[in-house]
Amino acid sequence: MISVLVKRLLSLFAVLFCVVTITFLLIRISPGGPFDGERKIPPAIEKQLLQKYKLDGPLWQQYGGYIADLLRGDLRLSTKYRNRSVNEILAQTLPVTLCLGGAAFVLASIGVVWLGALAAMHKQTWRDYFSMFIALAAISLPAYIVGPLLILVFALTFGWFPAGGWGGASHLILPTLTLAAPAMAVVARLMRGSMVETLGQDFIRTARAKGLREGSVVFRHALRLALLPVVSYLGPLAAHLLTGSIVVETVFNIPGAGGFFVHSILNRDGFLLGGMVIVYCVMLVIFNLVVDVVYGYLDPRIQADV
Repeated sequence: MISVLVKRLLSLFAVLFCVVTITFLLIRISPGGPFDGERKIPPAIEKQLLQKYKLDGPLWQQYGGYIADLLRGDLRLSTKYRNRSVNEILAQTLPVTLCLGGAAFVLASIGVVWLGALAAMHKQTWRDYFSMFIALAAISLPAYIVGPLLILVFALTFGWFPAGGWGGASHLILPTLTLAAPAMAVVARLMRGSMVETLGQDFIRTARAKGLREGSVVFRHALRLALLPVVSYLGPLAAHLLTGSIVVETVFNIPGAGGFFVHSILNRDGFLLGGMVIVYCVMLVIFNLVVDVVYGYLDPRIQADV
């Protein structure tokens, strides 16, 4: 397992290098520039801006300087939000996004796994049909519909929670439910299907034939194997939730990183876009590494094969 961890950590740097290079080249070869707008900037001012942001040299020189700054931990200045560094923007917005995404991930992974397992235990009963109907509805409804509905019912009608903004724990509930709803539905359906398949295997019939209680059969024997496909999905899901959602953050007026990510693309803010992509890439690789470790714990045969 240690060798696997070392290989994954080494692959992290290779993946980061490729992602940074591709992102840098795509921004540079795309039409337009970071200072293009409705009003034409005088050539002298544009030249000064290019020098300030280190964009006045040849492409290879720009790329080399950018990589050198990244190795020092400097993500450079944003070309859209003047006099604000990408490090500063990430330091202000990323904790908010991580808090929201972390709450949504916990809700989607821990609570709903048991719902899927219980639906499988009561297969083809009203409990199973009802839970899967709710899951299908959660998958079908996009966040820009779920969010306003939750605001209308729980904020404006009953007044239980604030309609938006960011502050105490009460501001976290409605955005978390909105962000986690599709993920909860996918995890519940995935867990239900995996559990149904596992409960039909021979070792489960053997455990039942020995007289074990149904709860012991499900939660001591079947659950561990049924979690494998769910764990595979939770790695990319965690990276997705923790990097923010522009829709949820916009609906609830949350000052997170999701809005900056989209605006960096629209405004051709290459340095801010590169910083956001690096954060997403690091999280994706780290959570995939965690998935590999959990896989080895749930099924020792996988660890032995590796």
